[in-house]
Amino acid sequence: MSQDLKAIEAAVHDYLDGLYEGDADKLARVFHPTSSLTFETHGELKPLPRDEWLAGVRSRPSAKSQGLPRHDHILQIDQSGPTTAFVKLKCAIPPRYFTDYLCFLKIGGTWQVAQKVFATAAEP
Repeated sequence: MSQDLKAIEAAVHDYLDGLYEGDADKLARVFHPTSSLTFETHGELKPLPRDEWLAGVRSRPSAKSQGLPRHDHILQIDQSGPTTAFVKLKCAIPPRYFTDYLCFLKIGGTWQVAQKVFATAAEP
């Protein structure tokens, strides 16, 4: 496995750990400061700036603190070039289950999420 692929995978694991633990600081290290999260609701595109999302993470109880099981796994990593990669994964903050599409860029030697697009389902 290439060093870049290992670094991307490590960033994804930090992201999943941060979600489960409710650790906004860990998540902030993975997401570029200009990144946003985008989703669809009622037929509309909804962008959510990273810092607004992190504020929400800080204000809610974590899945870990509630003793909830983890439901996360990487489905695909596609490194398309020396500074671009795409990751598809499944994760959950029950009762909500997510499919995340993370677009990574290598900035200053570090892989960071530049954009997250996600879909939510009530069941896994």
